[in-house]
Formats: sequence, C-alpha cells, structure tokens
Amino acid sequence: MSPKARTQQDDGATKTAVATKKTMTDTTVAAAQARTGRMTGAEAVIRSLEAEGVDICWGIPGGAILPLYDAFMSVDHSVRHILVRHEQGAGHMAQGYARATGKVGVCIATSGPGATNLVTPIADAFLDSTPLVAITGQVPTHLIGTDAFQEADITGIVMPIVKHSFLVQHVEDIPRTFREAFHIARSGRPGPVLIDIPKDLQQAQFDFAYPSEVDLPGYSTDHMAAPTGIDAAADLIIRATRPVLYVGGGIINAEASNELIALAEALQIPVTTTLLAKGAFPDSHDLSVQMPGMHGSKFANWTIHRCDLLITVGARFDDRVTGKLDAFAPGAKVIHFDIDPAEISKNRFANVSILGDLKETLPALCAAVLASRDDGRSANQADWLRDVSTWRAENPFRYRKGDKLKPQFIVERFNELLRGKDAIWVTGVGQHQMWAAQFLSIDGPRRWITSGGLGTMGFGVPAAIGAQQGRPDAYVVNFDGDGCFQMTMQELATAMCYGVPVIHAVMNNGWLGMVRQWQELFHDERYSETHLFSTIPDYVKLAEAFGCLGLRAETEEEVDAVILQAIAERRPTVIDFRVDHDEKVYPMVPAGAASHEMIDQTWDNAWVEEGV
Repeated sequence: MSPKARTQQDDGATKTAVATKKTMTDTTVAAAQARTGRMTGAEAVIRSLEAEGVDICWGIPGGAILPLYDAFMSVDHSVRHILVRHEQGAGHMAQGYARATGKVGVCIATSGPGATNLVTPIADAFLDSTPLVAITGQVPTHLIGTDAFQEADITGIVMPIVKHSFLVQHVEDIPRTFREAFHIARSGRPGPVLIDIPKDLQQAQFDFAYPSEVDLPGYSTDHMAAPTGIDAAADLIIRATRPVLYVGGGIINAEASNELIALAEALQIPVTTTLLAKGAFPDSHDLSVQMPGMHGSKFANWTIHRCDLLITVGARFDDRVTGKLDAFAPGAKVIHFDIDPAEISKNRFANVSILGDLKETLPALCAAVLASRDDGRSANQADWLRDVSTWRAENPFRYRKGDKLKPQFIVERFNELLRGKDAIWVTGVGQHQMWAAQFLSIDGPRRWITSGGLGTMGFGVPAAIGAQQGRPDAYVVNFDGDGCFQMTMQELATAMCYGVPVIHAVMNNGWLGMVRQWQELFHDERYSETHLFSTIPDYVKLAEAFGCLGLRAETEEEVDAVILQAIAERRPTVIDFRVDHDEKVYPMVPAGAASHEMIDQTWDNAWVEEGV
C-alpha cells in the first residue's frame, strides 16, 4: 500500500470522530432547542454541553462547582463525566481527547486552587493550538473581590493564555456564553477558552433556550486567500530550484493532510514536518525529510539551510526549529500559509502570505503551479531532489547498541509490533519524547500526541488516557520518562477505575535525562539535582498497587515479551524499561547555534560538528 493510500485509510478511521469539529450537527441543535423550559444554571451548563455534541468531560468537584456536579446526578443527560485525581490531569486528558479526535475537549474544576491547577494545561493548549473549553466554579457574585475562601481571579490569571475567557454575570447568559466559547475554541486557529461561573448563578433559575447562531462582531475567521497571493506564491515556486515545504501542526488542525500530500507529489517538493505535525505527511514517503530543529534529522536541517524557497504551511518558526533565527534558511524567500494573521512575519518576514483554510488554499496553490508549468515555465529541480535523497540515505537516525538497554530499541520494537494496527503514540517531554519522534514511523494524522510549545512534563499519562477514551478501539502507547511519569502517575487510578487500557512505557534511566544531558555537555558534568534513582519507586509494585499490570524489562531479549503481553491483555499497563542513563539524544543543535550546526556522536564516543 502506498503512503498516500495508507494515509487516506488512516483518515477514514478518524472521519466519524472529527465530523463535529467545526459546527454543531443538526441533531444536537434540534436536541438543544427542544430542551427549552425553566431550569437552573447548572442544568443549563449540561444542556449546553449536549448542544455542542460533548460526549465526555473530565474534572473534580469542589464547593464552588458543586451545583453543577449535583446536576450531573439529578438530571437525565448524555454527557459522561470522568473523575480524575488532579485538575491538571483533567486538562491534559481533555487535550489528549481533542488531539486524537479533532473535537473540543472539556475539563471542569472548582474555584481557587482547582481553577489554578488548570493553568498548565490551558497554557499548553494555547501554545499547541488545541481546542479546549475549561469550566470553573467561582465564589458567589456578592463575594467576588472580597478575597473569599477559595477565590481566585481565574479569568485574569489566564488572560494571556486563552483565546477568550468569560466570567458569567447573569444566569441568562449561560447558553449564549457556551455557544460563543465553543465557536471560539474550534474556529480559526483552535485554542482554549475558559468559562467561570459563580456558584449562585449555577443555582439560580431561568427560562433556557440555546442559540443556534453566534454574534461576535469583533471576532472573525473569514480570511479569504487573495488570488494575488496564490499567483505570487505559484510564481516563486516555479522559479525556485531548491524549494522545501516546512509544515507545522496547523495542517492537522485543518484536516488537510491529503491536500498536503497531493501538493507535494504533484510538485515534487520535499516535506519537513515539525514535532507537532508528525504523521501529517507520511514518514515513509520518498519526499519526507521528517523533523527539523534541535533534535531533528540532519537531512531536514540541511535541506532547510540550503533551500532557496521555504513554503511554510501552518508553522510558526518556533525557536526549537529555527535555532539562530537570522541563520535559518538564510538564502530563502518565504511563502507563509496560516489561518492566524498574527503569525505572518512575526518571527520571519514572509515574501508572500496566504491567509485561510489549508484545505482550500493548498489545492488552489497546486492548481496555479500546475497551470504555470503547463505554460512551459518551470525551473529544474532534479538536482535538488537528488541531493535531498542522498542526505536522507546517508544520515539516518542512529544509535549504538551495547550491554545496556537502549531506549531507541524499545521505540523501534513498539513500532514494529504494532505495525498495521490502529495505534496512537503519546509522549511526555524530554529525551524519551525526542527518541520517539526520531524512531517512530507514522503515516497518518492524529496518531502522534505530544506537548510542543510549553514542553509540559507530566503531559503523557493523562493525555494518553484522554486519547484512549476518545478513540477506544485504538492501541494507545505513552512513551514516558521516569521524571515525567512521577508528575502525574496518580492518574493510573483514573485509568483503572474506568478501564482505560493505555500502555505506559517508562524509559527509566534514574535521571532527569534531558537536563542531565545539558549538564554533561554544557555545564562540565555538574549534575545538580537531576538524579532520581531508577529503583524509587518500584514501578511494577506501583502499577500493581493501582490494580494495573506491572512489567519490567532490562535487556533487549526481554523487550518483545513484555510489549506483546501488554498488547494482548488490553488493560492499564506500566512497563518499567531500565535503560542506559548515559544515552543522549543526537543529533543536537546547541542553544544559540544555527539549525544546520549540529553536534553528533561518533562510534568512538567523540563529538563531531556537522553541517553543510
């Protein structure tokens, strides 16, 4: 099966799940409008969630949100609630669900510390453009501003990290607020929205009616790609001799992977995908040069460095990709496709900018370029494709085997043993995240979920649980580090209580591995406060204490057996992989260096700087 066909097959597996991404269905609208009548604000919240097609949410009750939780028990409804062990877990579960399905994730917390515990997942969702609605309780309206018990100005706290936040001031505003919040969260560039509801308004009664339309005069996502932009971009492409597509996570939010493949194949342009775009273009495709950046492939960084045209698609020139910004693609002109006008020329000047939905703008560009080529206008790009293909063939990701178990080997074995199955890969943040990104081959969108912009340790466990609940038939694997895992491992209780069969593969090296790597390379091996001890806790006993399956592997010979057992048992599982603590992530672009100035490790354990 070709990579294109395989990706189309993958798209088919998620088509049903993402059908409600952008608009309410006729069914939910009709159901919502049928729910008119007198009810409390708390019941109105539930009816509003039903209207938006929400089937599941995550949260923890507390005093200021208690009326809503009472309504969850006293009212007949279709929204499933998952009780988590920490509000941060609720937020990350909602993120994992959103990333796996394309729907808006919903999390709930009480006021004060409950609300502030959501700040990290809200910030994470903001930087990674994840559609999220966070619902928080607030102290009664007459106590707001008095420093009442568990009062916090959560709308003010999250202001820099949300698309919008609402403090409901009248119970009659609840339906409109939810309609607007979901519209804002899922439209344009997706992101988080917070709704803060005082306790007394949850208890107040009113005549409920859910609006079918949204009236937000100051908020518009109707960016039309100007024909001049498409034509100018097409002209740059046909004149370029060394073009490259630099693709970010926006391609997945737009559900435009097939359009990207069609463009790349029609124009024969190499494609590099950022950490958040992994899977949007098949890793196995002949035109793929995989991930650029600090721990990206040599061939991706070299391709970008040598290109004369950078076609940027739903990417934002993040510093972990660009390295030294003024040395990033230094000889290239830039075409920038995005749905968010704020990103255009923010970090890198765009010679041509095209605003709009990638599902529409990419085919328009493809047609314009092909029309120009039919007129006989086209530069010769054959030598460029040969160069890129040679760099890829001669510089694969690699590692050195030895007496100790290598984390890259574990990733490779998972990849092989789940090949052909409906698999979703989730990670925490650190060395294990980069090894997974390097050594997993993913050929479809929404099969890779990780924390990018915020780099949130502890993301993996809850995000994997949320992804599994959104895609219950998939095999979900969370690659985690021992440092990350210990930050949110209490959510194993949630997984066990609800029967969520995620496999948590803990790369246990006994250290905060990525920090240790920096300390070794750049701080004269001063390992300040990074030693975690690989035996504390005992992950097998810990898993068993939660009622999960606990397994361990310390050698290559043991790896396949534990993976196959975990796959077969389909229950919450923790595998303690005791890996080499000296293993580092290479190649690596040091801080402040240009993206093509990578350091690598040779077989005699020496450093070598490589570039083109």
